[in-house]
Amino acid sequence: MADVIRVLIVDDHQVVRRGLRTFLEVQDDIEVVGEAADGAAGVDRAEELRPDVILMDVKMPGTDGVEALGRLSELGNPARVLVVTSFTERRTVIPALRAGAAGYVHKDIDPEALAGAIRAVHAGHVLLQPEVAGALLAQDSSGGGAGRGGSLTDRERQVLALIARGRSNREIARALVLSEKTVKTHVSNILMKLDLADRTQAALWAVRHGISDENRP
Repeated sequence: MADVIRVLIVDDHQVVRRGLRTFLEVQDDIEVVGEAADGAAGVDRAEELRPDVILMDVKMPGTDGVEALGRLSELGNPARVLVVTSFTERRTVIPALRAGAAGYVHKDIDPEALAGAIRAVHAGHVLLQPEVAGALLAQDSSGGGAGRGGSLTDRERQVLALIARGRSNREIARALVLSEKTVKTHVSNILMKLDLADRTQAALWAVRHGISDENRP
């Protein structure tokens, strides 16, 4: 079957792996190609099976999800990693996203929404379940930086809004009819003006200050 998304499940709880497999196997466009019970085994299986998407827990004995993400990045493994976990604290979410996770959802996510999340990260989007984004914003009580938004140009605000919607530089370039090099320059300027470290922080800043909804089609 064409366009089937090959998925690897990495979680230390067998009942979770079984539940995820049972649901995903009834999806016409998703195939579960393997399972692993910890991060180290997950990396090995990812190298062996070359899945399109990895469902990864964060807290696991031995090698945890963040360590596994770092190892996959070092190996240049192209799989997109969707973190599926019970932990939504800022100190857990941010390291996972910085280590390369393409998305982060809570384990109580609706099954159909999970399938949609898999499809979204496979398509190249960055995905934060609303509840996870809300928890991050609620725990960030500083609220600072609003005034810095005034230094952004109209074009930079457009780019920032698209970053917040999980768009890649290529997608932003296509949407705004710009070159990817120009988009990269805008992204660098946005991070500098807002005193932010990366795209994840930029996306959260945009959500917090309402820029993510600007110029929405």
